[in-house]
Amino acid sequence: MSVTLNINKSKIATLTLQRVDKHNAFDDVLINEMIKLIEHASTLDIRALVLKSEGKHFSAGADLNWMKSMKDNSFEDNVADSLELAKLMHVLHSCPHPTICLVQGAAFGGALGLIAACDIALASPTAKFCLSEVKLGLIPAVISPYVIKAIGERNARRYFLTAELFSAEQAHSMGLVHDISEDLEAHCDSMLDIITDNGPMAVKAAKQLINDVAGKDIDESLRQLTAERIAAIRVSDEGQAGLNAFFNKEAPAWQQQG
Repeated sequence: MSVTLNINKSKIATLTLQRVDKHNAFDDVLINEMIKLIEHASTLDIRALVLKSEGKHFSAGADLNWMKSMKDNSFEDNVADSLELAKLMHVLHSCPHPTICLVQGAAFGGALGLIAACDIALASPTAKFCLSEVKLGLIPAVISPYVIKAIGERNARRYFLTAELFSAEQAHSMGLVHDISEDLEAHCDSMLDIITDNGPMAVKAAKQLINDVAGKDIDESLRQLTAERIAAIRVSDEGQAGLNAFFNKEAPAWQQQG
């Protein structure tokens, strides 16, 4: 397999791209493998999912030889194939667990979709980014909803159209990555420690809340939804356990188990 899923004793799942000879570029096989593993991870009792890659580069994006080979396919076949990439971005974005992406080296084209689809992104200081599609006569279509959400329309108007290379510092200023670190693994571990100190069900509920609220008008239906969410969780077993632990000045059960 060109991608693996491993789960440690702390219930942290790590999805690792291992197509090093192709700079972790993704073709139909890798896309299908990633979809299956992310869908599987989404059903597990884990605390977070980390996305990383082996080798010098995070990912060169789509495998260009694979894309070139589609010229003899029908339009319908091309759409069906593109929908698989869209499904990959969707299952990663909608994974119920917190997701953290570690980026080293080059991240080009579709790789930025993977980064943007994760909740948290960490990059090495020397990481380089490029929405390179227009240089090849293509467009960043399938990844665009996730990338535009991450960097905003104004930045998208520049980098979608110019295909400029940009640095980790620029990616950070645009919101594509949250932190820059010399030691990605150590920084990721620190972030995971912070996440796992929090209520497991609350973290998942908070992520779902973001998905349900972001971009919506603050109208009566949204006010009703948010009121119902807090009403339900504050009387839940975990909510009550957290409140009781606070007033008793003791660690909640999920921290004691960690």
